[in-house]
Amino acid sequence: MELGVIGLGRMGQIVVDRTLEAGHDVVAFDLEPEAVATAADAGAEPADSVADLVDRLGDDKHIWLMVPAGGAVDATLEELEDHLDEDDVVVDGGNSYFEDSVRRAESTPAAYLDCGTSGGPAGAHLGFSLMVGGPEWAYDELTPVFDAVATGPDGHERMGPAGSGHYVKMVHNGVEYALMQTYGEGFELLHEGRYDLDLESVASVWNNGAVIRSWLLELCEEAFREEGTDLGDVADRIEGGSTGTWTVQEGLEQEVPLPLIYTALGERFGSRADDGRFSRRLANRLRYGFGRHEVPRRE
Repeated sequence: MELGVIGLGRMGQIVVDRTLEAGHDVVAFDLEPEAVATAADAGAEPADSVADLVDRLGDDKHIWLMVPAGGAVDATLEELEDHLDEDDVVVDGGNSYFEDSVRRAESTPAAYLDCGTSGGPAGAHLGFSLMVGGPEWAYDELTPVFDAVATGPDGHERMGPAGSGHYVKMVHNGVEYALMQTYGEGFELLHEGRYDLDLESVASVWNNGAVIRSWLLELCEEAFREEGTDLGDVADRIEGGSTGTWTVQEGLEQEVPLPLIYTALGERFGSRADDGRFSRRLANRLRYGFGRHEVPRRE
């Protein structure tokens, strides 16, 4: 299969690399020439514009967008619009708001698949978890690529119609907020409590057979190993918040109580007003662990 990839940041490059490793052909474009060169070095065919990328693809075009959510997606679709028809497929692999995905599916000439993507840079080696919404025929047609980009056939699934993929990913991120907050609070109590504990050792023991073991807990262990039990100069500031906000808003609209996710979101916003909470500092460092997001540091 031949895949066009637009957007070659960390996640986009992983899509390129894993698709190539599975034996498929890739045409790649990014606004940054250096990113295109990196993709070309990996074996992709470079394109110098969106139009050039489309021209290099076959009659039935399969295009994966990995550009920032929001205006960049709409701008790219606008460039693609005159080059696509109903037999083509466009995948939006970014963290788009699900209602935007519904709108785009209705207005895009091609079949539109909204693809929630989880796994962060670790997906370069393990593969991603992919939550896909959109037409079933388009999902089936792209299955060989999803198999390559995901952890395998079990790492992706069609969630339902347009918007459902990004909807599931939105809720996934809300759950992620709450889990990070829970680990942060538990380790804060251990850090401030009765005993002088090595928190790396605690996390290591918990990761070996305990009920609460998880990848996030492994990242706690990594954080304490690399930063120290007191987390060194990691700041009490947690970035991010859009998907958690959307999750809470949806809970309000559907009259579904989300107290843990709401509190975790509040902690993120609260972290930007004051300093000192250990739980927030750990959540800050965990975002680096799974997403390689920049870690704000205390001065």
